[in-house]
Amino acid sequence: MNNNYRGGMRLFAELVVLLGTSTKTNDKLDALATYFASAGDADKVWVIALFSGRKPKRTVNATQLQEWCREATGLPAWLFEECYHTVGDLAETIALLLPQNGDEAETGYSLADYLRQLVQIGKEEEAVKKELVLRCWRQMNKEERFVFNKLITGGFRIGISQKMIVNALGRSAGVDAAIIAHRITGDWDPATTTFSTLLSEEGGGGDLSKPYPFYLAYALEEEPAALGDPAEWQAEWKWDGIRGELICRGGQLFVWSRGEELMTEKFPEYQAWRELLPEGVVLDGEIIGLRAGPGAAESGEGANVVVGQDGNAGVTESDETVGLDFVPLPFAALQTRIGRKNVTKKNLQEVPVGFIAYDLLEYEGQDWRNRSLTERRAQLETIIGSVNHPLLQLSPVIRFRDWEQLAVIRQSSREVGSEGVMLKKKSSVYQVGRKRGDWWKWKIDPLVIDAVMVYAQKGHGRRSNLYTDYTFAVRGGDQLVTFTKAYSGLTDKELAEVDAFVRKNSLEKFGPVRTVKPELVFEIAFEGIAASARHKSGVALRFPRINRWRKDKTPAEIDTIEDLKRMLEVYGK
Repeated sequence: MNNNYRGGMRLFAELVVLLGTSTKTNDKLDALATYFASAGDADKVWVIALFSGRKPKRTVNATQLQEWCREATGLPAWLFEECYHTVGDLAETIALLLPQNGDEAETGYSLADYLRQLVQIGKEEEAVKKELVLRCWRQMNKEERFVFNKLITGGFRIGISQKMIVNALGRSAGVDAAIIAHRITGDWDPATTTFSTLLSEEGGGGDLSKPYPFYLAYALEEEPAALGDPAEWQAEWKWDGIRGELICRGGQLFVWSRGEELMTEKFPEYQAWRELLPEGVVLDGEIIGLRAGPGAAESGEGANVVVGQDGNAGVTESDETVGLDFVPLPFAALQTRIGRKNVTKKNLQEVPVGFIAYDLLEYEGQDWRNRSLTERRAQLETIIGSVNHPLLQLSPVIRFRDWEQLAVIRQSSREVGSEGVMLKKKSSVYQVGRKRGDWWKWKIDPLVIDAVMVYAQKGHGRRSNLYTDYTFAVRGGDQLVTFTKAYSGLTDKELAEVDAFVRKNSLEKFGPVRTVKPELVFEIAFEGIAASARHKSGVALRFPRINRWRKDKTPAEIDTIEDLKRMLEVYGK
C-alpha cells in the first residue's frame, strides 16, 4: 500500500477511539491486527513507535493551542476556560469547540505525513507553526483533531501494552511474537525506519546497542507451597530500582531501561566496566544506588539473613548477623540522578549508582536465553567474579530448606532494602514479556495509612468526565497536611460514587482542581517512604495507591503526620 495514501490519519483516529472505549483485550487485539493489515507501511512504523513510548518531541505549547483555538472560534478567554474546566482535557476541549467538519472533511494526509510536518516545524517561528496547525484542523474531523492535539503537545498516551502491539504485529505479519518483540526493541527512528527493515531479521543487525525484550514476572497469587518442590526453585531479593540491561559489544558499553530508554550517559561510573567485562555480554539486572559495606544491612528479629561474597543468602541459627556486601539506596536517591542532564562529581559521590546483575542474556556474542537458569546463573557468577568491581554486584541467591523458612526470610526484605522475594524455576529459559509459570514475584505487604481526600481533579482518556485524581491529607495538629496523590485502586462503581460526592461537595476551584469537604476516608498503600524537602509533609511515597475506601472511619480517625514520620524513621533510608 502507498505510504502516502490519503485518509491514514482518520484510520488511526478511529483506531485510537476504538482502543480507548473497548474494555476487552481480544477486541483491542483484533482492532490492532486489523489496523496493521490495512494501514500504510509508514503509518504502521509510527504506530509501533507511539505505542511503545517513542513519542515525537513537543512542538507547540498548550498556551499557543488555546490562543489559536479562541481565535478560530471567536470565544472569549473566560468561556474557553469554563469549557476546559468542564471537559478536563485540553486536546478534547479544542476538538469539541472547533467548527465540526464531520465525515465531509478533507481526508487529509497519512499519519506519517502529519508527524513528519510536526517534526519539521520544531524550530520554526510561531507564525509557521500556527499556519500548519490551523490548516490541519481544517482538514480533520473531531476525532482526528483530538488525536492530533495530543500528538502536538506530547501528551499522547493510551492503555495499550507493548505485548499487545507485538501480538497484533505477529498475527498480521505471520511471525512469532517473541521474534517481533526483539526486532522492535532498541534505538530506531520512526521518521527514517521503514516497516520492512524494522521487522526484518537483519533490521537491527548493525546496532551494537540493541537490547533484548525483558522477561517479566507475575505476582504470586497463592501460597508458594503450590509451586511444588522448593528444590526446583531459585529465590532472590526483589530490588527497588530500575530494571535494566547492561550491554558490552564492540568495545562499547550501553545501558537500557525496561522502558526502552537508552540511559548510558546518565551513569558514567558504568564505563569503568567496559574494559573489565568480556566482549559480547548482555546482563539483566537492577540499576540502583549502591554503597559498599559488609554488614551494613542488618536483619531484624527471628532468623538471621546471611549474605556472603559468593552471592548466596541464607539463614543461620546463631545470633550473629552478617549483612549484604552492598547497601541498596532507596529509589528516591536514584531519582536525584536520573533526572539530571549533566552528572557532576558531587552527584557521583552522593549517589553512586550500581548494577545488581541477576541474569545473563548473551555471552560471547551468542544468545543464551534458551539455556536453563542454572546454566545462565553459573556463567553469570563467573563473569561478575572476574570483574570484581564494588558497583557491579551479583544478586544474592537466598538459600532455604523449605517454603516456611523462606517465608521467615521474606519478612526481613525491608531490612535489606528489597521489596520482597523473586522465585525463579531453575530449569526456566528466559522468555519474552510477562509469562505465568516460571517466574513469580512474592512482594511483602505494602505500608498503609488512613487519610482524608481534600482535592479532586478529572482524569484523562475515558475518565476525562469523572473526578478520579485525588490528593490526600493526614492530621497535623488542628490542620490537615497534604502528603500524596493517588488515582488508582477504586472500582468503576466507587469512582462514580466519589465523583458524585465531589460535584455536590466542592468548596473552591483552582483551574481543573476542586477543593472538597474533607469527609471521605481512604486507606493509602505504598511501597516505600523517603524524606523530601519538596513536599509540605516532608515525605515522599513510593507507588502510592488507594487500598480501600474506609467507609467505617470518620475524618477524626485518620492518621497523623507523626505517624508518617515514624514510618520514615523505621522504613526510610
